[in-house]
Amino acid sequence: MMKTLFAASAALSFLVPVSAGAQEPPAADEAIVVTAKRSGAPMWTVETPSGVVLLVGEIAAVPKATDWQPDRLEEATADTQRVILGVEGKVSPGDILRVIFAGGRIRNLPKGTVAADYLEPGQLARLEALERTYDQDHSRGSFLLTAFDLLGRRLRFNRDTADGASRVVRRAARKADVPTQPVGSVRGEDMLDSLAEGDPRSHIPCLEAAMTAVEIGPELIARRGADWRNFRVPDVMANPLEIALGKCWPWADVDLGGELRQQWVSAIASASREEGATMAVVPLRVLAEEGGVLDQLAAQGFDVAGPDWR
Repeated sequence: MMKTLFAASAALSFLVPVSAGAQEPPAADEAIVVTAKRSGAPMWTVETPSGVVLLVGEIAAVPKATDWQPDRLEEATADTQRVILGVEGKVSPGDILRVIFAGGRIRNLPKGTVAADYLEPGQLARLEALERTYDQDHSRGSFLLTAFDLLGRRLRFNRDTADGASRVVRRAARKADVPTQPVGSVRGEDMLDSLAEGDPRSHIPCLEAAMTAVEIGPELIARRGADWRNFRVPDVMANPLEIALGKCWPWADVDLGGELRQQWVSAIASASREEGATMAVVPLRVLAEEGGVLDQLAAQGFDVAGPDWR
């Protein structure tokens, strides 16, 4: 973790904090910021000597009931000079074959083992209680896939959702011919290796967090959406559903998660040296987590304008 934070700090050191003598941002950039903020999505702005970077904090699976205005975000995107979106996965035909041959290792616990071989008595009792509730046997299943089953099929956090910020911005950029780039890329081979070779114990925190979210119930979903819309960022980060998503692969994987975070830091560093307005849609947990992008920007002396994230 310290190695990752050091690398992130090194990347941010290429940024040039805005000094008192820096020029005011052009009126066009100010208008973009005002329009984007009216969308209701939490965002932060970083003014640079030649423009502005808008960091839109995205959460996965925004409930349809969440009262935000994506059309304002579309309008603002159309006037930007460039857009940065999520990580691009590079999957080859060989990766597909790897899924076929490694499928059992990804779906199940190692041969000859069951959940009771890894879980403490209290953890096992909670899992068995949920198995009885949903008439489902998870004794042999991967802890990661069990967690995803609990969050997706039982809590149903990703049902009845609206377009997220990434989809809204991508669509608007395509219509307006605004250049769009992924923040980086991850090879399918690396992702599959991370899943197939990981120690089952590394997914237990994800399973525990997922069980907690399911035990509390669906009210977490609406609360998370409302807190996101009302810029209550610390409350979103403390929501058991958001905690569960952050503790699961790929974000919880030391190597892969660290690489994903570093790609965002590097992309924002590059954007700060460009002229005009850059729109970047970033996972909220990457922005607002302890030691995350916003903490790093503030530590480098940047004037980060936006909602409190601590």
